Amino acid sequence: METTEKDILRGGQFLVKETKCEDVFTPEDFSEEQKMMKEAVMEFNDREIIPHKPRFEAKDYALTEEVMRKAGELGFLGVAVPEAYGGLGMGFVSTVLTCDYISSGTGSFSTAFGAHTGIGTMPITLYGTEEQKQKYVPKLATGEWFGSYCLTEPGAGSDANSGKTTATLSEDGKSYKINGQKMWISNAGFCHLMIVFARIENDKNITGFIVEYDKANPNGITLGEEEHKLGIRASSTRQVFYSDTVVPVENMLAGRGEGFKIAMNALNVGRIKLAAACLDSQRRILSIAVQYANERKQFNTPIADFGAIKYKLAEMAASAYAGEAATYRAAKNIEDRIAMRQAAGLSHHEAELKGVEEYAIECSILKVAVSEDVQNSADEGIQIFGGMGFSEETPMEAAWRDARIARIYEGTNEINRMLSVGMLVKKAMKGHVDLLGPASKVQEELMGIPSFDTPDYSELFAEEKEMIAKLKKVFLMVAGSAVQKFGPDLDSHQQLLIAASDILIEIYMAESALLRTEKNVKRFGEASQTVQIAMAKLYLYNAVSIVEKNGKESIISFAEGDEQRMLLMGLKRFVKYANYPDIVDLRIAIAEKVKAENKYCF
Repeated sequence: METTEKDILRGGQFLVKETKCEDVFTPEDFSEEQKMMKEAVMEFNDREIIPHKPRFEAKDYALTEEVMRKAGELGFLGVAVPEAYGGLGMGFVSTVLTCDYISSGTGSFSTAFGAHTGIGTMPITLYGTEEQKQKYVPKLATGEWFGSYCLTEPGAGSDANSGKTTATLSEDGKSYKINGQKMWISNAGFCHLMIVFARIENDKNITGFIVEYDKANPNGITLGEEEHKLGIRASSTRQVFYSDTVVPVENMLAGRGEGFKIAMNALNVGRIKLAAACLDSQRRILSIAVQYANERKQFNTPIADFGAIKYKLAEMAASAYAGEAATYRAAKNIEDRIAMRQAAGLSHHEAELKGVEEYAIECSILKVAVSEDVQNSADEGIQIFGGMGFSEETPMEAAWRDARIARIYEGTNEINRMLSVGMLVKKAMKGHVDLLGPASKVQEELMGIPSFDTPDYSELFAEEKEMIAKLKKVFLMVAGSAVQKFGPDLDSHQQLLIAASDILIEIYMAESALLRTEKNVKRFGEASQTVQIAMAKLYLYNAVSIVEKNGKESIISFAEGDEQRMLLMGLKRFVKYANYPDIVDLRIAIAEKVKAENKYCF
C-alpha cells in the first residue's frame, strides 16, 4: 500500500491526534539489512575505537583522523549519501542507526563523525548544484576529504544570523573575498573543505559558500591552536580566520541570502542525529555501571543488591529505552515523509529537506531529551562507581565529560526548548496542526462537571493511555491560555516557553516508550515484555511529575484570581492517576533484569 499524506502524522500532530502502536517504528523493526549494518558498525566501534580510548583522551588528533579515514573506507561516512555521488544511498533510519552505534566509543570520534557526515556533507547534498555535488560529495562520502561547518563566531552563537564575516564580490564578478573569524569549528585541523557562512554587503541574511582548504596553499585561511576542552578531547576544534580568502562565485551554496535557511535545516538533521549519537553511549554507561555494581561488594553484599543502586539502574534503563523508542519513531516518520515527497515527484534532496523540516519540532525534542538523559546516566554512573568513578582509571568520568557538550552544540537546549514550542505555534497558525480546536475543547471541559464514572482499566496500558491524553490536555490548556494572553509577544516569555516545552518533551518521550512496548506486546506476547512494560510505566510516572511541576509554574506565571484557580484545578485533575503504579516494585523489576543480564538488554 502506498503511503499517503493522511497516513503519516505531520510534525507536531502527535499532540492532537492519537497514534496507533502499529504506526510507529521501533528498534525491534530493523530490517535484515539494518541489523547487518548495526553489527558492522558495532564491530568497527569495538575494534577501532574502544581499545584506543586512552589515546583519544590524551588528545591524539591524528588518531581521530585515521579512524575517520577507516570509517570512510568501510562506507560509514556515505550511508546517507545517494549512490550517484559515491554513497550507500540508505534510508534515514539506517543513517540514524549508523550514527547511534558508531558514536559510543568516545565523544571525540562521535563529534568528528557527526560534524563530517551531517553539517559538513549534508548542506552540499541538499543545497548544492549538480556540479558541486559531483565535484565534492564523492570525496566526502569516501573519506578522501573531510568536511567542517563554519557558522559560529565570537559574537554570533545562538543568534547564528548575526555573523560579521563578510563576502565581497570581485570587480570582474568571478569570485568573492571572504574576511572574518569563526570559532568552535569541529574537524578544522584536518578538513579539506569548509561550509562557510558570510554576509554579502548589508544583506539581511547570511550566504553559504563551499571553501576548499589546502594546508600547502592556505588561500588566506589560518587556523588557531587546538582548543583544550572539558570533553571530546581528541575532536579537532579550532578557530578559523579568513583574510581575503578567494572563493569562485560558482561555490556559492544555494542562492544569495539563503545561508540562514541552510544553517537551520542542516541543524534539524544534526539534532536528531545528535540524539542518536547519545543512545549507545547511554546503553554502554548502564552496562558498565551494572557490571561494576555486580562485582563491587560492601558489607559482604554486591552493591547491585542495594535498593539505592537499583533505583539508579532502573531509572537509567527506562530513560535509555524511551530515548531509543522516540528517536527511531521520529526517524521513520522522516523516512516515510521523504518517500511520500519523492513519490509526489520531488527530487531526492528536495524530498529529504521537506521530510526533515516537517519534523523539526520532534528533532528539537529529541536533542534536548536524549542529551540530558545521557548526562544524567553518566552522572549516576560516576555515583555507582563511588570514589573510583571520579578517577581517570575508570571510564565514567570520560563519559560524563563527553556527554556535557551534547547540551550545547546543534543549538543549546534552551534554544531548542523555545524552538519546539515556537515552531508548534507557527504550525498552528499556518493550519498544519489544529491546536485551537482541541485547546477550546479543553477549556470547555474545565468549565464542565468532571465525570465520576469508574473507567474500565482492565486492558494493558488503558490507564496509561488515558494519562498521556490528559498530559496533552495540560499542554493545550497551558499553551492555549498563554497564546491568548500574550499573542505574538509569547516569544519574549522565555521561562514560560521553557516550562511548556518540558511538558511537550515528556509527552512525546513517554508516549513513544508506551507505543513501542504496546506494539511489542502484541507481536511477542506480554510475558516476554514484562520489564519493558515496567519501564514504560516508570517513565510515564516520572513524566507526570515533571508535567505537573511545569504546568503549575506556567499557570502561576500568567494567570491570577478565578482563572488561576480554575486552571490549577484542571491541572490537578489531568495529572491524577486513578490507580498509582507501585513505582518501587517497577524499579526493582527493571533493576533485577539488568542485574541478571549484566548489561542493558532491551
